[in-house]
Amino acid sequence: MFKTTAAYDPNKTSYPILIAICLAHLSNDLIQAVIPASYPLLKDNFHLNFAQIGMITFCFQLASSLLQPIVGMYTDKHPKPYSQIIAMMFSFVGIIALSVADSYYAVLFAVTMVGIGSSIFHPESSRVAYLSSGGKRSLAQSIFQIGGNTGTALAPLLLAWFVIPAGQKNIMWFIVVVLIAQLILSYIARWYVKVLEYARTQAKKQIMLPDLSQTRIVVAITVLLILIFSKYVYVASITSYLQFYMMHKFGITEVAAQVYLFYFLIAIALGTLFGGFLGDIMGRKYIIWLSVLGCAPFTLALPYANEMWTGILVSIIGLIMASAFPSILVYAQELLPKKIGMVSGLFYGFAFGMGGLGAAILGWFADKTSLESIYIVCSYLPLLGVIAYFLPNMKKIKYKAL
Repeated sequence: MFKTTAAYDPNKTSYPILIAICLAHLSNDLIQAVIPASYPLLKDNFHLNFAQIGMITFCFQLASSLLQPIVGMYTDKHPKPYSQIIAMMFSFVGIIALSVADSYYAVLFAVTMVGIGSSIFHPESSRVAYLSSGGKRSLAQSIFQIGGNTGTALAPLLLAWFVIPAGQKNIMWFIVVVLIAQLILSYIARWYVKVLEYARTQAKKQIMLPDLSQTRIVVAITVLLILIFSKYVYVASITSYLQFYMMHKFGITEVAAQVYLFYFLIAIALGTLFGGFLGDIMGRKYIIWLSVLGCAPFTLALPYANEMWTGILVSIIGLIMASAFPSILVYAQELLPKKIGMVSGLFYGFAFGMGGLGAAILGWFADKTSLESIYIVCSYLPLLGVIAYFLPNMKKIKYKAL
């Protein structure tokens, strides 16, 4: 079905591989996003409160975050071209388990399996995007990321159309996505094997390190992680609770609420693409700064908006906020170019971990107060974007050979 390219050229952008890894990421994150999109269904089936909903997110995100830096560090030294196929097998088990789950604890097991699959998938997939970039790193990372974001955006619509009317067992149909993904990942793995063969036959390329002190690098990584915290806790407030918020505040149906979630998620997909393009042109520091801090006026207005303006505001927030992640990840890779897998695993893992922890705490908070209070508290998170001021401008930094 697929044919691998004849040879690997590190100076040439490999668009077939970028498209393939984009589609694989779409499949992986579509499976992931089935979990939050199914929350209204699971809440009714198992009579869950918001704290329990938050715990589902926490278990999934914990499983998908803890392993990622470990996987990344291991594959930095021992690349594994077929690891993504193994990752998708965990997701396969998870989606079947979710479709037949008959208790709350069975749901927790199912989402944990999907989380483990995601933790194995992301570090090596991000490395594939890096290796196929031909130097266009923000563009490559944004193409990779837009696949994941598009998959995340599609999940609530597919759930609304095919699962909610028919019931939980119809989640089983998503195994078709897993099987298609395995074909795509087999193609990528064969290409990756050629990349490793190329690396073994060529003289080792000099790695260019930024001329920054260890202290400045640690400060910059810390700033990036704080920005990831602000972004992903806010994203968790939307993906986990927007549906319930819309149904409660405006009295709309479950299917209609899924559409508002789709607005947010598709805006994230578009924002990721634009952020990648602009990061290569304008400089990643400025994109990071604008995309986090620039959301603040809109997040602060959201809790007081009517139904129409809520749809508009969540779309704007998603568009602006998502433009940061490709630039944050590539910026971190430039700070630590010897540890691409570890950096990718750390940042994806931290993002998922903060999203899971945030969802759990926000669910408990919503039970104690109200859904509206979540968005009032979270509206201030983008103000943390001011600390991007302390990031060094990588375009003005000199580099030295290792």
